[in-house]
Amino acid sequence: MADDGTSVTTQDLTRDSGSAGAPEQVVPAAWKDIVATFQRPSTGRALWQIINTIVPYSLLWYLMYLSMAVSWWVTLPLAILAAAFLVRVFIIFHDCGHGSFFKSRRANDVVGFIAGMLTFTPYYHWRWEHSLHHATSGDLDRRGTGDIWTMTVQEYLESSRWKRFAYGLARNPVVLLVIAPLFLFLIRQRFPSAKANRRERQSVIWMNLALLGMASALSAVFGIKEYLAIQVTIYGVAGSAGVWLFYVQHQFEGVYWERRDDWDYTAAALQGSSFYKLPRILQWFSGNIGFHHIHHLSPRIPNYNLERCHRADPMFQSVRPITLLSSLRSFTFRLWDERRGKLVGYRRLRELRREQKHAARP
Repeated sequence: MADDGTSVTTQDLTRDSGSAGAPEQVVPAAWKDIVATFQRPSTGRALWQIINTIVPYSLLWYLMYLSMAVSWWVTLPLAILAAAFLVRVFIIFHDCGHGSFFKSRRANDVVGFIAGMLTFTPYYHWRWEHSLHHATSGDLDRRGTGDIWTMTVQEYLESSRWKRFAYGLARNPVVLLVIAPLFLFLIRQRFPSAKANRRERQSVIWMNLALLGMASALSAVFGIKEYLAIQVTIYGVAGSAGVWLFYVQHQFEGVYWERRDDWDYTAAALQGSSFYKLPRILQWFSGNIGFHHIHHLSPRIPNYNLERCHRADPMFQSVRPITLLSSLRSFTFRLWDERRGKLVGYRRLRELRREQKHAARP
């Protein structure tokens, strides 16, 4: 755990005049006309995506079962591939939640529920929480729902020792990418939020019952030990990949955060959500979600239209991409520095303490 630097006063954290934070330019409202072209779902493309995602996933699941009688070294590669397809299943679930996958609302809800069973995620409850994430992304005064726990430097310094420890633990790579995904999908999603309304609460109950039925049936056919081994392994890999994708989408160099009075939707989308430029195969498995700046600009664009929209106007292409290599730097970001208008690591706390000592000298 890094030096807390608690001797730093909060007045040291007020923003320097002229520092980064607000967007350098105001993006014209013309983007609404541009994205409207790509908001039209295609039934054919949606059905083909279901076929080329859920069918291979189901087949790989069965092959994993057969391979367990041969060697775990055969099962593990199959699990990694199955996990990649499960990430793609989640993207279908995600699009259904936004009402963008099909033209029909009912079709979105039905497919969303089925995809939710495969990803252990209650459809209506998740849709509600995720809508809050879109409405508040990049807003410092409305953090806390559907996002990665992010504190400002000032908040961290004013927190208790226990809270600082919990925060550091939550952002530890092992906890974030190994423990947290399993906890989130297998345990946390089984309980509704206290703020959820009746339909969202009931969706958790119905999903739990559906999962119980699915787990019981598959355990009866394949054996409970085999079922658990396959399911936990796939979810361990898929969950880690999914949480990493979500993490890097809003935790990167140059990301946008502002207080509510200065918050701007367009800036929060184009500057607060990353353009994660992945190799083609990873882009396919992640359902184009790397074009996250486009997705936050218009959640009504189905995943199969995101790249086309990105290429439609220089405004979108001017967003600086993040690569697999450069994305690793996101591990070093821990806190939002309001004074600098950027994400920083714990080392920034030590710098502030040195600045304070220097200023205190006669």
